[in-house]
Amino acid sequence: MKEINKFFKAFFLLVFALTTQVESKILSIGNPEAKVTVKVFSSLTCPHCANFHVAIFNNLKKDYIDKGLVKFEHHAFPLDLAALNAEVVMRCQTNNEKKFKLLEEIYNKQKTWAVGSDIKKINELIKEIGVDFGLTKEKMNKCLKDSNAQDEILNQRIEAQKKYKIESTPTIIVNEKKYSSKVDYKTFKKVIDKNL
Repeated sequence: MKEINKFFKAFFLLVFALTTQVESKILSIGNPEAKVTVKVFSSLTCPHCANFHVAIFNNLKKDYIDKGLVKFEHHAFPLDLAALNAEVVMRCQTNNEKKFKLLEEIYNKQKTWAVGSDIKKINELIKEIGVDFGLTKEKMNKCLKDSNAQDEILNQRIEAQKKYKIESTPTIIVNEKKYSSKVDYKTFKKVIDKNL
């Protein structure tokens, strides 16, 4: 009987560890117990996603996330190889705060790196951004060669597609409901306030 109990204990610990690991792969910031969760499914090469991040995220962080009222999640939904590789490089950084700053810089410089079809050139431009956020070119090269990292992101994309029926990026979910109004902070703020 003790052996069976040990087995179940080990099994549940393993399951818990795996689920925690999957959860931790989602880039999130803010109070995990917050009343409002904002999930943004985006592709790093998508101009509308960059626009949403620039127009909404920093204000949301200052007014709600930093005050523990909102949890924000960035969900990778790459639409092309360049976006996938940019996600891989971003996940290469292990510090959560630096990851968000790197995400912002990737969006800010989107017009300079997400151009053309030469993936080698695009990767080099992404790595130039990564270097400013504590990543070495060697580390980024290693991350980009890691097929597990790519598979993980693509599997998350498939799961998100099934669960939320995503048709375009960005798809914004506020407390499990799709947000489809204008992408301006004033309008978005009203939706957040309604959920608080």
